[in-house]
Amino acid sequence: MSQGQGPAGDRILRLAGAHPQWVLALMLLALHAALAWNIDAWWARAMWLTHIGLFLIWQPLWRARREIDPWPGVALVAAGAGFALLVNWWLAALWMCVLFALIAGRVPGTGEPRERLGTLLASFFLLGLLLLWVVPRLGAVAALPDLLTAVVQFLLPLVALAVGLIRAPAQPHAPAPQPGRSPVVVDLVYSMLLLLLVVVLVLGSIVLGSVLGEENHLFALAQALIATAALLVALSWLWNPRGGFGGLSQVMSWHLLSVGLPFENWMRSLALLAEHQRDPERFLQGAIAELSRLPWVAGVQWSAADSAGTLGVTARHRIELSARGLTLELYTSMQPTPALNLHAALLARLLGDFYDAKRREQRERKHAYAHAIHETGARLTHDVKNLLQSLQALCAAAESSDGERAVELQKLMRRQLPQIAQRLERTLEKLARPQLRTMTMVDAGHWWQSLQRRAAQDGVHFSSQGVLDGVALPQELFDSAADNLLQNALVKRQLDAAVAVRIELSALDGVRLSVMDSGAAIEPALAERLLAEPVESRNGLGVGLYQVAQLAIEHGHDLQLSSNQAGAVQFTLKPAG
Repeated sequence: MSQGQGPAGDRILRLAGAHPQWVLALMLLALHAALAWNIDAWWARAMWLTHIGLFLIWQPLWRARREIDPWPGVALVAAGAGFALLVNWWLAALWMCVLFALIAGRVPGTGEPRERLGTLLASFFLLGLLLLWVVPRLGAVAALPDLLTAVVQFLLPLVALAVGLIRAPAQPHAPAPQPGRSPVVVDLVYSMLLLLLVVVLVLGSIVLGSVLGEENHLFALAQALIATAALLVALSWLWNPRGGFGGLSQVMSWHLLSVGLPFENWMRSLALLAEHQRDPERFLQGAIAELSRLPWVAGVQWSAADSAGTLGVTARHRIELSARGLTLELYTSMQPTPALNLHAALLARLLGDFYDAKRREQRERKHAYAHAIHETGARLTHDVKNLLQSLQALCAAAESSDGERAVELQKLMRRQLPQIAQRLERTLEKLARPQLRTMTMVDAGHWWQSLQRRAAQDGVHFSSQGVLDGVALPQELFDSAADNLLQNALVKRQLDAAVAVRIELSALDGVRLSVMDSGAAIEPALAERLLAEPVESRNGLGVGLYQVAQLAIEHGHDLQLSSNQAGAVQFTLKPAG
């Protein structure tokens, strides 16, 4: 069992790993020899020691190459020797029940059909030897029938020999294991159930044998088997009954899930905290406080991007976890089990996901705020630019006027300055409250006259269709569209004096504003992106028109490049739909 077995030990382990069914068969035959004739004979004691040694080679609990400390090894050898010297029928029955549970408990984890058959035959051998030979001795049966004695002494060993003849795969803990083969482990729950079942069967047959008499041992054993089978059938039906009723499986599931009720309560508090707390660090502190209230948590130490701290007390045992930039150290007063480690890993993963989501939400809020400021600044920049252009036009008119035109200049100032002041006031209001979206409705006729007065000095041709008086339009939208479209058209005329600019307001089918120029057409690649996104252009086209298009969508209108031909470039603002 240690690293220093020597050449002989290595050969034995190599042989046991290559032929595990041989070891199992020899172990069963040694047990049969120790019980089937005279349990008190000296050679029977020797067979018990041989059986214990073969069991230590075969056993599935420790790997054959695992090194055992000296004191546990000495205690194990002493326990085996004491068992062999002090063995009686009750100890033998108990040992066989445990051995049967260990062998049969390997069946759920056995994938090879031949290995499964060998395991079933070995279980059948142990159960037959126990019920037909050992249990009658426990009930003080004077003598067994000769036929039963012959079956036990001469036919049962053939079952053990059949186990050895079945070629089984090598053990995974052998010195040279076969590649790709997974280890066969013992199902603890399955083994415990089998142990309890065979103990009930043994005790039931003993009780029934004492009631019915010594000569009716086989009849008592048959009754015990029938009662046990009926009990198993009833339990299997109660596990999942039909007819819409919940069975033992549902009760068992509820019991197992009830273990996680503190976790469920923490999850509920975590969801409520995530719903009401927007700040990531405050959310993390509240979640850690809820985590520290779990029954098995003595203290918590955490470290995140912008915070760190400790809550509770520092215990002996610690679980270190990390998820999504969050590092947790959970202190427990007891040694954490593998199930508790998985439980804690799930807690840390959920907390890390929530914390990371809160941090992303905070970044998105900051990004949305910065984006709103950017859009507001871009829009107000064009408004201020248009106002500056109007002021520059007034300054140019004032510089070029003489004494004879002073009266006309004064009238122009009286018309333009109040409008510029009003527009500048609205711009400052939008700058102070960027989230506010106002829509002032004005009379279309009044707005049209005001626009004509503002652009009277620019040489723009104005035309209208339909009755404008009494028709309302959104002033901010139409002011921004008219200023940007006229400014872009006038930039074209500065490059080419022959470009004519015309603006038209129609009230025939909703209020429509059209600005046309006779300049060059806009490049097709630029025209496709002009109103959908900000673009770069030498003459300023792009950003202003994109802002006007977005503003038009907000007010239920649509800005389109209705014509894009050389000599006929036209933008139209009209109601959507």
